[in-house]
Amino acid sequence: MASRRLSGLQSLFRGRSHLLRSQQRRWAQVHDVRFLASHHDPNHIIDKYRNKLDQKAKQYIAHRGNREGLESIEALKEAYSEKIQDLRRQAATVATPEPDAPTSSVKSASTQLNTPPAFHPPPPPNKPSATEQAAREASGSASPIKPLSTYIDVEKIRDLPPKEIEALWRLRFANSSTSICAAIPLDTYLRIAEAARQNPQFILPLPRQTAEQDMQTPDGAPAQTAAEIHFLQWAFHPPAEDFVTTNKNTVNNHTSTVIFTNLGAFKLHGSFAQPHTTVTHHLDLADDKGLVLMHGQVMPDRGVSTTEATWLVSSVQRFYDFGGQASGRKGELVRMFTRGDVENFKVEELMEETEKIH
Repeated sequence: MASRRLSGLQSLFRGRSHLLRSQQRRWAQVHDVRFLASHHDPNHIIDKYRNKLDQKAKQYIAHRGNREGLESIEALKEAYSEKIQDLRRQAATVATPEPDAPTSSVKSASTQLNTPPAFHPPPPPNKPSATEQAAREASGSASPIKPLSTYIDVEKIRDLPPKEIEALWRLRFANSSTSICAAIPLDTYLRIAEAARQNPQFILPLPRQTAEQDMQTPDGAPAQTAAEIHFLQWAFHPPAEDFVTTNKNTVNNHTSTVIFTNLGAFKLHGSFAQPHTTVTHHLDLADDKGLVLMHGQVMPDRGVSTTEATWLVSSVQRFYDFGGQASGRKGELVRMFTRGDVENFKVEELMEETEKIH
């Protein structure tokens, strides 16, 4: 019966061999032969070759058995057990250890293979990054964007002239030592936002005067000013507050933010680096008043003062207003940074352009 099944299987495979060739190639695998060693019971091999072993044992006993008193395979194994163990230890490898190796030998083998330490799971995916956390600290709520209505009564000021709205907006933060505010004309903001969507990241130098630089050079000229590089990131979000409008062409369809981080900290920690300034642009009054109200929050004890953060924020407009202040070399530097043009993008030139008002 077994022979019939075997012949049937053979004929089946012969009939479909042309179909299996391509599949065998698809599923072909390359294995390291060191890890294909058999670890079955060694008695299985002895039983398989017992006849040949008995014959060899009889020949060996005929020559030396009389002197040593050995009469069977078991007697030979007992007499040479120590020698057999020594040969096994000499032939043992990491992939094929001795059959009776203790647990400690397995641990040493793992050490030889440089087994990596136990895997520690990454932090939960819902944990916010430092950038998002900073935005939430600035907004004072669970949402990273704080709506304009939390700062000012939007409906009351909507009927006022733009100049009065700008004055009230500045008075709102006059007593805050960590706030930055401005009222940006809508056409200027739209140019900046369009450039920001195409160039969402950039670096800006922050001039710093050290004690050594307060001294003059031997020829009487002031020492060259040092600078600290900061990394900025744009982000565009849905409106921070739902509103009802009949204007299908409204520009109040988003809220934008800019996050400033020390470049050294960003290189070290990536997206989990702690930003020092968060800026939000509100478009609630853009349609009817042509104003975009900007509010910036400077985080205390992050190494940047409010005056220094104001310098960085004002530099954003000078570099991103492509149709205005940034129509020349400043805008080209932003584009080169986005393209990754390391040959033409020079930090020295960036510092020179930063010091220029226009």
